[in-house]
Amino acid sequence: MEERLADHTAEVASPRTKDGPPDGPPRGPADGTPGGTPPSGEPAIWTRNFRYYFTARSAGLLSWAMLPVAVAAGLLKGGYGLDAAGYSMAFLVAPFAGLVLFGGVLADRFTARRMMIIADLANLTAHILLALLFIHGIDHLWQLYALLVVAGTANALFQPGASSTVPLVSRDVQGANGVLRTSEAITGLGGPALAGTLVGFGSTGWVMVISAVAYGTSAICLFVLRLGVVPAPPAGESLWRNLVVGWQEFRSRSWLWGVILIWMFYAVLSWGPQLSVAAGVIVPEHGASAFGLINAALGAGTIAGGLVAIRYKPQRPLAAGAVAMMAYPIYPLGIVLGWPVWALAAAQVAVGIGIGVWGVMWATSVQTQVPGEVLNRVHAYEVAGSVGMYPIGSALAGPAVGAFGTDEVLMVGVVVSFLTATALLVARPIRTLRRVPDRA
Repeated sequence: MEERLADHTAEVASPRTKDGPPDGPPRGPADGTPGGTPPSGEPAIWTRNFRYYFTARSAGLLSWAMLPVAVAAGLLKGGYGLDAAGYSMAFLVAPFAGLVLFGGVLADRFTARRMMIIADLANLTAHILLALLFIHGIDHLWQLYALLVVAGTANALFQPGASSTVPLVSRDVQGANGVLRTSEAITGLGGPALAGTLVGFGSTGWVMVISAVAYGTSAICLFVLRLGVVPAPPAGESLWRNLVVGWQEFRSRSWLWGVILIWMFYAVLSWGPQLSVAAGVIVPEHGASAFGLINAALGAGTIAGGLVAIRYKPQRPLAAGAVAMMAYPIYPLGIVLGWPVWALAAAQVAVGIGIGVWGVMWATSVQTQVPGEVLNRVHAYEVAGSVGMYPIGSALAGPAVGAFGTDEVLMVGVVVSFLTATALLVARPIRTLRRVPDRA
């Protein structure tokens, strides 16, 4: 299939699915605007719909950021070992990685908004039960594991639609992604800190209560969105056929699968091992607080990168993002060279800026180049191919350090991350992809 520039919000294929509240005014062909497209009289970013979506997404991100810290810390504080904490993370992450493809298919078949509301309600229920479990004491670990499976499955249903909804609620898609990336970085910093503080006061159950309230808030905000007619697959197609069509659409865009292929090597050899390997060097030498400070600097840099990307709109977004990713090798190289904490923190700020800019450029490119009726499925393939490789790299970190040494593993990460950015720039379909202009 020939690659093309296609603003998926302007294509209303199979306009059979209306994604708005029952008594909400439609935003579709009836008023002269494409399905889901905000009218030109509204702000480019902060439309009514985007304000609700921003609230929903921020609430969900805060809850997701708190959950791993609260569960792990709560188990350890309750006398369980590291094995229980490790298994709990596996039961949380594995359903997400295994089911996100089907989440994309279901989002395209039944609309992303409906699937996200269902996911929020499932998370709301799971977190209420988790609160009761931690408040009254865990008698059987399988109960905790089962609830974490529900939470992981709910996030697999939510994630594909989280990306495809952005062009439906804001005319400035890149600016909206920049705002959301900034919110993600802030919640990524604040969520674990809040969870850790509450667990320290013996309130693991109340972390779950806060998360339940956040998911309830998200569900309400998503319910009141007015998205009008949303593209959907042809009626009568099987689930398997929907999955195959999504793969064909993914495969037909060389810039898309090219990035994911490059990212798979990066995730296994650089991104995946880095956190645990860095912790193994920094914590014994400088202490856990220094390691926390360095990672907080990464979050601060990501916030800055998101803010930059709201305004910075290059004609070739993936090329600009690849240049920003050139900052990534600085941090692992600094660890190998024995830099002081302040220098490592500064390096992480630079890395965070690069990651923030790349993330916004990549998300905006996918959202504006892929037709709406297949966007959820394509996004699901993208997540499965890139993020799905991270656990492999993380799992290989320990054996690799034992076999080759810490500095050697970090230097492989330095080289691979540099080659990743270089490969993104060398690959012509990626380098030359042009930005879709904002809607008037």
